[in-house]
Amino acid sequence: MRLIRMLLVSALALSTLPAHADGKDVARLTQLLEKSQTLTARFSQLTLDGSGTQLQETAGEMALQRPGLFNWHTDAPQEQLMVSDGKKVSLWDPDLEQVTIKTLDQRLTQTPALLLSGDVSKISQSFDITAKEAGDVIDFVLKPKTKDTLFDSLRLSFRKGVINDMQLIDSVGQRTNILFMSVKANEPIAASKFKFDIPKGADVIQE
Repeated sequence: MRLIRMLLVSALALSTLPAHADGKDVARLTQLLEKSQTLTARFSQLTLDGSGTQLQETAGEMALQRPGLFNWHTDAPQEQLMVSDGKKVSLWDPDLEQVTIKTLDQRLTQTPALLLSGDVSKISQSFDITAKEAGDVIDFVLKPKTKDTLFDSLRLSFRKGVINDMQLIDSVGQRTNILFMSVKANEPIAASKFKFDIPKGADVIQE
């Protein structure tokens, strides 16, 4: 399953539970995420199996605007597009000529991709969070509070206060590393970036 679909579908397994994360770590992560009201970047993505063998390598670009607006585009030949307009999330797969549309709710904003643009003040309801800082780099490890998720842990790394990379590890040890490049924060983004027009003839799945 491609990462962009995993990022979307994994929301279905997340639930709202009492927070047990360290208050300082939660506050620090919230501060770092919320200071970027808009964010654009290129990204490179590498997926490895449990033995370290490369499974997939892709690249693309993303843009976000708080609250809840998101555009994540993976380049061809494995092209996919995920767009959030703040109310619904559309996942477009050109190869299948299929778009999947989901209602954006609190659970969905806590998925790895969408938490970057969602309501981070409630992030500890879905994840246990720990932080480790070394020099100008701070790493946050987020572990879902339910076991029926598609990943066991998510690491978000910031360098000099700017998102640098993220890593997901699943139950069989498969790792997906995403490196963000040319990151720009708090610059204007066209509203059209967060609107998705269903292509003519596309198969539409409403969930």
